[in-house]
Amino acid sequence: MLANRFSGVANLARRVADAYGIWLILALATFARFVGLGYPRKLVFDETYYVKDAWTLGNLGYEGSWPADANAAFEAGNSSIFNADPSFVVHPPLGKWIIFIGMKIWGADNPVGWRFSVALLSIASVWLIYLVAARLFGSKRWALVPSFLLAIDGHAIVLGRTGLLDGILAFFALLAFYLLLRDRERFSSSLFKRPWLIAMAVTLGFASGVKWSGLYLLATFALYVVISDLLRERKLHQAAQSASQEAKPFELVSRLLVRGYATALITLPFALLAYLSTWTGWLLTSNGYARQTSIAASGVADWLAWIPQPLQALWHYHSQAFGFHVNLHTPHNYASSPLTWLVMWRPTSFFYEGTDAGTAGCAGTENCANAITALGNPLIWALALVALVSLTLTWVRTRDSKIGMILLGMVGGYLPWLLYLSRTTFQFYAVVFLPWMLLALGYWLKTQVELAPADTRAKAYSWVAVALGASLVLSIFFSSVWLGYTTPYWFWRIHMWLPSWI
Repeated sequence: MLANRFSGVANLARRVADAYGIWLILALATFARFVGLGYPRKLVFDETYYVKDAWTLGNLGYEGSWPADANAAFEAGNSSIFNADPSFVVHPPLGKWIIFIGMKIWGADNPVGWRFSVALLSIASVWLIYLVAARLFGSKRWALVPSFLLAIDGHAIVLGRTGLLDGILAFFALLAFYLLLRDRERFSSSLFKRPWLIAMAVTLGFASGVKWSGLYLLATFALYVVISDLLRERKLHQAAQSASQEAKPFELVSRLLVRGYATALITLPFALLAYLSTWTGWLLTSNGYARQTSIAASGVADWLAWIPQPLQALWHYHSQAFGFHVNLHTPHNYASSPLTWLVMWRPTSFFYEGTDAGTAGCAGTENCANAITALGNPLIWALALVALVSLTLTWVRTRDSKIGMILLGMVGGYLPWLLYLSRTTFQFYAVVFLPWMLLALGYWLKTQVELAPADTRAKAYSWVAVALGASLVLSIFFSSVWLGYTTPYWFWRIHMWLPSWI
């Protein structure tokens, strides 16, 4: 009788998941990202740059300057103290334009406005990963797993509640991957008959207009298109050769060059146009940083002097920003080596405020803490690391195309950072490739269940349910250091499992 009841509950859970699962997950993601979004009423971490830059960008068309120590006045609602003098910023404008949309809706004096657009895109990413997983896994039910994990993971939640650029970049990266999957579903020898590929290029142009690291994803995805198209072309050639008994060999090198040239010809111009469009405000105004750089001072070769002055000035601006990025070695208390990101050795503390007992909502006799740390769910990240290692070893042995697609996001989103081990970097950059970590975990769990003997498969499903349930419980436990609500100091301290987390 107990077995029958368990079977009935399992069947009911499956029916609910199939009918309402993704909507329940989206509701959960919305709650986690919007509840108390206006707290703290302070610019946390790099919001001090991006939020204020977004406001001047929307008002001036370029990033203006602020007086020294402007944060307190801005946080108090005085958003008009900026001036028209340009500010040197090192990230493209699109992410700040997107942040400005929320500020335009809610007002610059409302911290909800600072974070609104990022929160919406974070929720959209939960929907996107479901669409991606459904296509990769061939199962809408299993696609719920990575979407659920992205909805409840603290790293995604914190970056989805903060007015930074990285959560926006993560959305565009995942959207581009979805478009790449759609392109893979139908092969055409004519690249111009592949609208999904063009849309992918445009999306990655926009991604690069948020942060230049989007260029790594563009290069990775485009290279994948070249290689996979070449392999498909060779397969079709071999089939035709077998049918006609022709001995004409497949010229691999020449076809690789042709495919590479053709792919670059269609993807790069669309990506470039999309990227340049993000600079429209700077190009159409006259006071932006370096906007009036002369042709002689722009550093453009003489034979390129025909290029309009605004574009030459933009090139000069980019060369200066590039110099800043490659030479960024400023010590920071929360800097983190990319080698340690996958194990969350040094998560970034975005906000911490201690409160004395009996003051400012701190009841009782013990001091309190309000903390926001971009810390992932430890169980989810540990299992995802196991899944990544396992799938990588499986791919080396089998060259499984689905595994290869999952690992592609890690190649474009994570591996390039290993080239900059001496540069000042932060753990929260990992939000860009976090969706592929969760895709790896979801796919690995699916394969573990499917490989289990038939008589133990029900138990395998149970273990998956236990892992998901335990992840949810752990997310509830860690929610205080993601949402920043007031807790006793000792309660915050028991969340700091490693000394390096403090």
